[in-house]
Amino acid sequence: MPKDTKYVAKQPDENGFIAYSDAENAVWRDLVAQQQPSVNALAARAFLEGQKKLNLPTDRVPQCVEVSQVLTDLTGWKVEPVPALIGFSRFFKMLSECTFPAASFIRDRESFDYIEEPDIFHEIYGHTPLLTDARFAKFSQFIGKTGLVCDKADYAWLIRLYWFTVEFGLIKEGETIKALGSGLASSPSELGHAIHEPSVVRKPFDVIDILRTPYRIDINQPIYFVLESVDQLLETCQRDLLADIANARSLGLHAPTYPEKTNVSE
Repeated sequence: MPKDTKYVAKQPDENGFIAYSDAENAVWRDLVAQQQPSVNALAARAFLEGQKKLNLPTDRVPQCVEVSQVLTDLTGWKVEPVPALIGFSRFFKMLSECTFPAASFIRDRESFDYIEEPDIFHEIYGHTPLLTDARFAKFSQFIGKTGLVCDKADYAWLIRLYWFTVEFGLIKEGETIKALGSGLASSPSELGHAIHEPSVVRKPFDVIDILRTPYRIDINQPIYFVLESVDQLLETCQRDLLADIANARSLGLHAPTYPEKTNVSE
């Protein structure tokens, strides 16, 4: 996540509602119209089924309280608006409490096709469909609970497991690979890249391998991990992730398969 952002968090009223402008609602409408055909074609069944359960509005930004009502009935989760940038400790704590943190702003037209920080389109359109499924809800809470007990120095190791599954995971459906991750579902460019790009490396799901794989947040990923089934995530919830992180640390990170980011000073 970038260290600073041009966006300002929008504050909910006493009833939890946020006043979005007509222009902001139009951005949501146009993002959904652009993204949904690709999602219909390339997203995993679990994601598409979650979309149907949520029945999100297509013509305006959904309200967190509305989404929470559906999620609470289905899996006991809720969505809470937060600033764009929160630390890992708060993020893990919220997940452990079955609360998904949703950045309350929506991108502007200038950043329509790509935004580095998560906005409410990524959070609601991308993340909440999987949280209607008890299996993904359980896995997300497990990541949060693990984050509460691991050392801060291990946060970067733990978040890789979330990144390569909930955010950018792939899954097999028969002989076809489908997009599972929320970052893929909400990305106009990376969804097709993850499924069709010949240069992409699609590796079998393996916890230790994932923990050792570095990534950049500002590029289309060169590596994805493919689940054979959601059962692999449930099996992960039975693992001692602290021991896995220690094991991964002892083995060390894999060499990056992407160029290092260049910081240009003004």
